[in-house]
Amino acid sequence: MLLGVIADDLTGATDVALMLAREGMRVVQTVGVPASAEALPDADAVVVSMKSRTNPAAEAVEWSLAACDALIGAGAKQILFKYCSTFDSTDDGNIGPVAEALMKRLGARFTVACPAFPANGRSVFQGHLFVGAVLLSDSPMKDHPLTPMRDSNLVRVLARQTKLPVGLVPFATVEKGPAAVRAAFEDIAKDGPAMAVADAVTDAQLRVLGEAFDGLPLLTGGSGIALGLPENFRRAGLLGPKSASRAFQAPKGKTAVLAGSCSAATRGQVADAVSKGVPAFALDPVAIAEKRMTAASVLDWALPKLGDMPVLVYSTAEPEAVREVQERFGRDASGAMIEHLLGEVAQGLAAAGVTRLVVAGGETSGAVVGALGVSMLEIGPEIDPGVPWTLAADGKRIALALKSGNFGTPDFFTKALKMLG
Repeated sequence: MLLGVIADDLTGATDVALMLAREGMRVVQTVGVPASAEALPDADAVVVSMKSRTNPAAEAVEWSLAACDALIGAGAKQILFKYCSTFDSTDDGNIGPVAEALMKRLGARFTVACPAFPANGRSVFQGHLFVGAVLLSDSPMKDHPLTPMRDSNLVRVLARQTKLPVGLVPFATVEKGPAAVRAAFEDIAKDGPAMAVADAVTDAQLRVLGEAFDGLPLLTGGSGIALGLPENFRRAGLLGPKSASRAFQAPKGKTAVLAGSCSAATRGQVADAVSKGVPAFALDPVAIAEKRMTAASVLDWALPKLGDMPVLVYSTAEPEAVREVQERFGRDASGAMIEHLLGEVAQGLAAAGVTRLVVAGGETSGAVVGALGVSMLEIGPEIDPGVPWTLAADGKRIALALKSGNFGTPDFFTKALKMLG
């Protein structure tokens, strides 16, 4: 193993796995923290996906350290802590605490934070994160039900989460090339362990950063940060040339879509699917909490409709409606009950012959994959930037498109299923 990746949610893990596979690495994704180094598969890069983005920081740290130990034990020469390209976290973490703990475990004097992903409209300039043409704090992420991002200055956000100094490697330095970036790293950490946010607006700048990261024990960022890493191993003679990817064979069967995200992108995708005649069932959080709506009742609606068209089950709602539910039932409890129900629905759909499943939302994807008992994923073709089809690699007959809530074009649901024929 050359690169070990610790991802704080399932869709983010498939996102970075796709990035590495496109750059010529043999990549396998595991679901959950491996029991030991011996439990990890043989690959150039192994991506360990967890569900640690929004759980307590101490738990996220514990899981991340366990994953790090397994990856290092299996021979990983570098560790990447991967989180969302919108830097999803609260002032208590989890990005800062996990990064700081991993630095200590790896003996790293310095690490970088760069969530830039230009292909999906995420760029960092002067330490500020932009979503498309607007600041993160002006984007729909300001209303995220679990991690509302109301400060776009990542230096400031990260400094609230860690005791270490947080610097900035600005755009002008990145433009000067890898040597200038490395010199900036050394200057920031000259007085002791430190972190820095790195600017990146283009893929070319991500490749500059990637070269500058050569030899650093720990990196943190979005999937874009991985763009230039495989070439470092290639230059060192540890990785062969890029080769054509092998054919992806999804099992034949019925199709369905489960959408648990309330992001603006997913709301648009639900509306697009409904406008095209996809049979759709809207979950009612109040009815779920009062036991008037169950997985069985959802399946009673869905199963007779399985056929040439997919069925769509969604909990997507406008921010105002989400806030009302959270105020009534609590933020964590309201999210957990919907995720649990969608996991049970996924089990019922799979038992009824659904072998191609599109899932929207990182938390929802984790719940669905856990309910289905999938422990390992093979990375397939890209649907939209950062979102591939995946195939259960542990004997289960199911293809999964696991989408971060904010990713994908408006026609993502129908386009993803059309790709497979």
